[in-house]
Amino acid sequence: MMLEMSNDVQNPGAVILRINVFMTSVFAVASILSAVLFRQPWKGIAVVVSLVCFSVGVVVFLWGYWNAVQRSRTDNIGVGEMYFLLNGIAPRGMSYSMNGCLGAQCVVALATALARGTTDGRAGSTLAFGILAPMLGLGLNGLWAAFHGSFGLRGDGQESPVSDENQQGSSTGGSRTRQDKDHD
Repeated sequence: MMLEMSNDVQNPGAVILRINVFMTSVFAVASILSAVLFRQPWKGIAVVVSLVCFSVGVVVFLWGYWNAVQRSRTDNIGVGEMYFLLNGIAPRGMSYSMNGCLGAQCVVALATALARGTTDGRAGSTLAFGILAPMLGLGLNGLWAAFHGSFGLRGDGQESPVSDENQQGSSTGGSRTRQDKDHD
């Protein structure tokens, strides 16, 4: 247990990576078995796994987004950097691993959804639910970036509060901004 804890200290976000790898593996196995066998209980299992991946992905996406908004007061955060770990915000190995999981989710989802051209005469295919699963990879990338990403500072690195002069000017009509002048 102590070895794991020291590893996490040296590798921030390792827990997020482990969750990503585990859930990607479960999704891949369930989806591939469902596509190959295409009968119950595998179709039902694949649907449940896909919906769990999607649900977890939405929750962590929003959690990461919330934290990124808080950080954006001082850090310059880009959407591509956050959700695809671009421009060196993550160590190269972490970026490759996290984006590799996202890529695997996309490939498995598309391949299994397209694997069955026919649905045995019934409308719809349970394999189409797999298309929702890559939300997990996007959400976990965003969560990792929001907590562990190294973004550049915004401007001078200070929060930019509204100056007292502008607050007073807008309420008393004193100082006017360009936008105010444009709307006259």
